[in-house]
Amino acid sequence: MTQEKKKFTAEVGKVLHLMIHSLYTNKDIFVRELVSNASDACDKLRYLSQIDSALSSDEELRILITVDKDKREVIIEDNGIGMSHDDMVENLGTIAKSGTQAFLEQLTGDSKKDSHLIGQFGVGFYSAFMVADSVNVISVKAGTNEAYEWCSEGDGEYTISKVESDLTRGTRIIVHVKDGLDDYVDHFRVKHIVKTYSDHIAAPIYFVDEAGNKVKVNSSSALWTRQKNDITEDRYQEFYKSVSYATDKPWLTMHNRNEGIVEYTNLLFVPTTKTFDLFHPDRKRRVKLYIKRVFITDENVDVIPHYMRFLRGVVDSEDLPLNISRENLQHNATIDKIRNSITKRVISELAKKKEESREEYELFWKNFGAALKEGLCEISSEPEKLLELCLFFSCKQNKLVSLDEYIASLPAENNKSIYYLSGENPEKLKSSPQIEGFLAKDIDVLIFTDPVDDFWVNVANKYKEYDIKSVTRASSDLEDGADKKEEKKESPKDADTKEKLVEFCKNTLGEAVKDVIISKKLTSSPVCISVGEGDMDIRMERFLIEQKQLQKSTSKILEINPDHPVMKNIAKAATGVDGNMAKAEDLVWLLFDQACILEGEPVVDVNNFSRRLVGIMQ
Repeated sequence: MTQEKKKFTAEVGKVLHLMIHSLYTNKDIFVRELVSNASDACDKLRYLSQIDSALSSDEELRILITVDKDKREVIIEDNGIGMSHDDMVENLGTIAKSGTQAFLEQLTGDSKKDSHLIGQFGVGFYSAFMVADSVNVISVKAGTNEAYEWCSEGDGEYTISKVESDLTRGTRIIVHVKDGLDDYVDHFRVKHIVKTYSDHIAAPIYFVDEAGNKVKVNSSSALWTRQKNDITEDRYQEFYKSVSYATDKPWLTMHNRNEGIVEYTNLLFVPTTKTFDLFHPDRKRRVKLYIKRVFITDENVDVIPHYMRFLRGVVDSEDLPLNISRENLQHNATIDKIRNSITKRVISELAKKKEESREEYELFWKNFGAALKEGLCEISSEPEKLLELCLFFSCKQNKLVSLDEYIASLPAENNKSIYYLSGENPEKLKSSPQIEGFLAKDIDVLIFTDPVDDFWVNVANKYKEYDIKSVTRASSDLEDGADKKEEKKESPKDADTKEKLVEFCKNTLGEAVKDVIISKKLTSSPVCISVGEGDMDIRMERFLIEQKQLQKSTSKILEINPDHPVMKNIAKAATGVDGNMAKAEDLVWLLFDQACILEGEPVVDVNNFSRRLVGIMQ
């Protein structure tokens, strides 16, 4: 059977319309794309003039932008390499044909590496049709004196004709702006777009203002591309303020160039003061992404993790792959490598700072520690490296300590556990009944007060060979702790009394608790609330109930201290020795409600709580 081989056919007008209106969503992009093309034209001439002396000139390579409000025109002109008739057919008349890409393929060695050429996909030019009802391109190729004009309305057809022009070399693009898009024939608006996206490209950009004066609008110098030794501290501070819109000084500056398989430069800052949007629900990252000094975006950039959203600055990639519209980054291995590399570098720099100046590091931690701990919830992060950076309040040492410092203070008999208590009020937590037994046995307890602490402990629950445990667990292994004293043998009578006391409390509270047990951690308080090993922590359970993810609590365990005077009185009623049974039941309920209040839990029956309290006072 004979096979026929045919090419796809397409209605070019529809394809062009689809590309223009689907690939781009932000109309501002057309200015960026045309300016980038103009910059490429200047760079191409600069390279070729080194090979062909006939193309060299003393004239400054520049870009000129004019806005004519009356004619509704935006004119972007360069004096770069220019285009011939055939170049226009090749580059403008063929969708996705990139003259820059073809030019790059001709370069080799250092020339290719040193090139700052931007465009590669050959579609940026067509973004002009988002705002234009027609586009005219007049160009004179360097080394010739013939001018050609390319015209199209973006409907799939174009014309090319030889014309007379005042251009001696380069390209002039005239964008005829559609009715209703008045923003793009406003001088200040277009100037702002140029400043935003193209401030750091090498070619100087001049803007013709309403008075006809030419004013340079870009800095033409990307600070991050310069050697660190050539940049003063004042210049770093000035750049930080411009890129972060902040008034403070940077707490930490990180300026690095990564070379190898993935090439990029980062100039990143950690602010001295807490950023205003650190805990905004969007968790936006504010690091600006550039590609070869052209601004791409500062939103939804995955080159830094969410938990480092306090960072400010820029990342400039030489070869970061983009999708065809350049508006959304492809999520691929290259981006992952950049993010992982930057993450490791930031963690390393923070670790150095922590060792060099503990006082300064504590300032950073108080501002951004809660955000940094969010990384402990992410599977892709390095939990042990992040945990080394973490600081927590120590009940025993009464200051912020690292986990390594906590471990160093543990008694020799410790059972390889790091204990913590989580809550909202640190002063309240320091006097909690939950930690009495630990401090009595010289075991430190860390205070966790950030909301994220309830989440990361379920993911990163181990540090080195130590388990990270909540003291609200019923089995806290205190019998294996330090200063273990020889326990005197309990008499059968005492054991029976405790058993009956536990049974009495269970019967009184019924379904309000999962269990009642004798506590090993209470020394001066009569009762406390805990949860079983493997059950959800009290604070996390409360959060899920508030979020309607759980109906009610089912895991509370009441721990009792049988040596407390109040419990001894209840025991008398429980064993039938003495006391009023009804009053004893009220006492049990009061103690349970009191323990709930101390843990921030709501009292289930407020009316009965009030009645019992008044009865006891009477």
